[in-house]
Amino acid sequence: MQDEAEKRAGEASAIEAEATAEGAPEGAVTRAAGPDGRPFTGHALIRHLLPTLPHRPGVYRMLDEKGAVLYVGKARDLRKRVASYARPTGHGERIRRMIAATHGMMFLTTGTEAEALLLEQSLIKQLKPRFNVLLRDDKSFPEILVTRDHPFPRIVKHRGKRRVKGHYFGPFASAAAVNRTLNQLQKMFLLRNCTDAVFEGRTRPCLLYQIRRCAGPCAGKVSEAEYAGLVADAEKFLSGRSHELQARLAREMEAAAARLDYERAAVLRDRIRALSEVQATQIVNPRGIAEADVVALALEGGEACVQVFFIRGGQNWGNRAFFPRTGAGAGAAEILEAFLAQFYGRRPPPREIILSDAVANPDLLAELLAARREGRVRLTVPRRGVRADLVAAALRNAREALARRQAETASQVRLLERLSRIFELPAPPERIEVYDNSHIQGAHAVGAMIVAGPEGFIRSAYRRFNIRAASGDDDFAMMREVLTRRFSRLVREDPRREGGNWPDLLLIDGGKGQLSAAREALAGLGIDDLPLVAVAKGEARDAGREIFHRPGRPPLALRHDEPALHFIQRLRDEAHRFAIGSHRRKRAGALGRSPLDEIPGVGPARKRALLAHFGSAKAVADAPLADLKVVKGISRQLAETIYAHFHDE
Repeated sequence: MQDEAEKRAGEASAIEAEATAEGAPEGAVTRAAGPDGRPFTGHALIRHLLPTLPHRPGVYRMLDEKGAVLYVGKARDLRKRVASYARPTGHGERIRRMIAATHGMMFLTTGTEAEALLLEQSLIKQLKPRFNVLLRDDKSFPEILVTRDHPFPRIVKHRGKRRVKGHYFGPFASAAAVNRTLNQLQKMFLLRNCTDAVFEGRTRPCLLYQIRRCAGPCAGKVSEAEYAGLVADAEKFLSGRSHELQARLAREMEAAAARLDYERAAVLRDRIRALSEVQATQIVNPRGIAEADVVALALEGGEACVQVFFIRGGQNWGNRAFFPRTGAGAGAAEILEAFLAQFYGRRPPPREIILSDAVANPDLLAELLAARREGRVRLTVPRRGVRADLVAAALRNAREALARRQAETASQVRLLERLSRIFELPAPPERIEVYDNSHIQGAHAVGAMIVAGPEGFIRSAYRRFNIRAASGDDDFAMMREVLTRRFSRLVREDPRREGGNWPDLLLIDGGKGQLSAAREALAGLGIDDLPLVAVAKGEARDAGREIFHRPGRPPLALRHDEPALHFIQRLRDEAHRFAIGSHRRKRAGALGRSPLDEIPGVGPARKRALLAHFGSAKAVADAPLADLKVVKGISRQLAETIYAHFHDE
């Protein structure tokens, strides 16, 4: 069901043909005009389209006069649902404005209402209509992975797709929560976290063994069977069976003391103590709840905060605040339903989701989540007991987070207003893009773009550019290349500037030279109306003495105590941080590459075999063909390929 709906979402986004209302094919834009030739809009358009709609589940889209999507909705019965918009009265302000702006509609039918819900959420994430609720921060969450591809499994932090064979535990709310749990697991169960390559290359235990954070399997300090017992205990702890584990360890400690094995008894005592510390430091105490997410919504002034607490294995694994766009004033039930459908779109839900408010269609949402989990999902709105206490804690955190964000946003808006006056912009900028480059004498050059707006830094919009054409340390050529690549794509994808991805202000780190390079790049694309400012560091390169260069204007300096100056410094520093980090990652990747990586057919396993046999990549390059053929795992044909690679044959 999910694959089919996602396929239909892709098909729907590709349809651009227009047709009249009569006989319009499914998925086409439907418009209509009256006898006088004037196009129908709003209620009149919807009433005209009603007779053409089937009594089937599906998804509808409302479009403005330029064809941009205003709203995506789902329906159990398309005709009945759309008919509710045909009435001229009885709508809230948000729906009234949406109907008035509607100049066209699109329709797609589905097999079931659940498919319609899935298709609706896919289209919302893809099209980002302004009247829909949209989850803006949808990053993957970190997990803990216990590998299963080695006799001595390692325990590590994992993020992304589950490609590695092993047992996964999560999600955790943050990397800090994972690191804290991994630190506890190292103390209690002494599992290794080194890579397999490091493990195979060691003959003596590392520092972690000396400080009692690892059992030392690399040096034979623990047998495979004993280590497997430690792994099993760690998995019991992560699965919420810590009390059972604690009771068993207590019995083993008493038995060790009875046979005068005090060293073993002390090890077990320390493990029991660490378990007790973990149980005592839980921020939220989820008594009797093994696996659940607690989701609480705070609404204030048209803004929303959703706080999610993750409970796994009877433990609180952290919490995260989300600030979904509320679709111009949606209600709590609609916001929570949209949030849950999008939030669990890429991750399996837990067995139970504890909510602060009821959702609009609980049975339909539970069906969708059950399909995602491949098992039953229970939605509850508790009024008393432990679950109600958990919701109260999450709701308190949501309200506090929303209040902090609103205060920060108000301050940010004032800064943007001041910035617009200083640089004589037509309005406070909604999107500021800042560009910087980083390299060492032209090597591993990277261009970076960061984005900021009324709500602060928009990190999901950050971009890095691997410099391709510019050579040497020509900063001007690098800036031209970065801006040409960025805006040529923007011109191609959004020529009418309707998608919200065009900046209202460009800040360039540099002086007159960078400003000229930026103007040249934009002019080459026919763009001459974007406000452009180059930020030079001024005399002695001291912060507070920045000089601002603008096309056709004299240089501008601001007072050292000007709030807008400090704001620009933060933007520039963030761009510099992002550029430096991107450059370092690129340089580290280049340093870590081996000549063997360029040979087709030589993957990590064969690379390790070659290095183990010859000792270095240079020795592999110098080896005669006969020696290459005897390496374990290297076939005769691959040996010839390796030899030819290093001898230009």
